[in-house]
Amino acid sequence: MKQQLQKMLCLDLFLSQNNNTTQQTKIECLKILPLVSWDVFSDYYFQNLIVSKKQMDLKKIKNFARKYGWKNDIEKLFKSVDFSAVILTDIHQKIMWVNEGFSSMTGYSKKEALGRTPKFLQGPKTSQQKKLELNFRIKDDKPFSTTILNYRKNKSTYNCAIHIVPLFNKETTHFLALEREVL
Repeated sequence: MKQQLQKMLCLDLFLSQNNNTTQQTKIECLKILPLVSWDVFSDYYFQNLIVSKKQMDLKKIKNFARKYGWKNDIEKLFKSVDFSAVILTDIHQKIMWVNEGFSSMTGYSKKEALGRTPKFLQGPKTSQQKKLELNFRIKDDKPFSTTILNYRKNKSTYNCAIHIVPLFNKETTHFLALEREVL
């Protein structure tokens, strides 16, 4: 990692010194160089951080899968759906676990979410039709995706893309929701 950053820094210096610019421009390029290099490092770091957090989420859900004997291919599911928040509920839709992405997206801590149903994220502007659709599709016991207007802890609204999967061994025992905010 350090070697990659040094190579990028050297490339930046080389490019700034080999163009047909005045000495003053070269000095200005050198002044901003650390920020440019930091931006490259920062992007790399945060992309790896997101991947690492998703791997930790996958590991946690796989632990639940072993405990409850789910037959679902959890790894394939995590690879196929773009998400930032993960919610695991029991068969009665009571929240058993949420990831850090849930807290970042909603403003609610894990502790505030546990034992509640995800309905606590809905509010006055949430479409009644969407609420009915969610209930119907959950009872249908098949994976599905939809978008719903939810509320953060600070009462601001956001559009939430949800992919819900029934988790099963011989029958459905839990539900997993992979969610992300959409415009």
